[in-house]
Amino acid sequence: MERKSQQRPLRADAERTVRAILEAAERVLSSHPAATMEQIAEAAGVARTTVHRRFTSREALVDALTAWATRQFYEAVTSAHADSAPPLVALYQVTANVLRVKISWAFAMSRTTPEDPEVARAHADVLDQCDRLFRRAREAGVLRPDTDLVWARHVYYALIHEAAQNRSDEAGEADDVDELATLVVDTLLRGIGRQGSSLSS
Repeated sequence: MERKSQQRPLRADAERTVRAILEAAERVLSSHPAATMEQIAEAAGVARTTVHRRFTSREALVDALTAWATRQFYEAVTSAHADSAPPLVALYQVTANVLRVKISWAFAMSRTTPEDPEVARAHADVLDQCDRLFRRAREAGVLRPDTDLVWARHVYYALIHEAAQNRSDEAGEADDVDELATLVVDTLLRGIGRQGSSLSS
């Protein structure tokens, strides 16, 4: 028991070190995609040997970064309890959570590929959760009864993508992300046209 209690701080310290390296890699590679392991180590505040001990190569570091971002993306959706929370509440929460990940881990998210089994599994599960949420939203009257849910999901994904891509430099703050989430959901549910307008009017 004594040996286990002594190891826990080491594991926690190792996790903090890895997290610091990944966060530094995201910051550095977002600005300088060709940055070296040495530059990443400097940004993380650790020795170069520490980075090489955790990651055998620059490619391994980038792979770990994309895997981390994928897990954050998956957890962002599942933590919103889309299957149990009221549909409108869940929709806002999922949107805000996903935007935080896409903004905070933009470089890593841009490197994920559907060929990666972990990425494929995460996105397939997220797709299922999104479809179930949209069905519940239609049943609850949040969406019109005649809503094409596949089209609605495509529009929703596109709105999130644009909100993340076109954010202001200060949009990493929580309040700004909440505002972006509100904009995405309001645009999805209410559109941008004047109520009652039509092609025939």
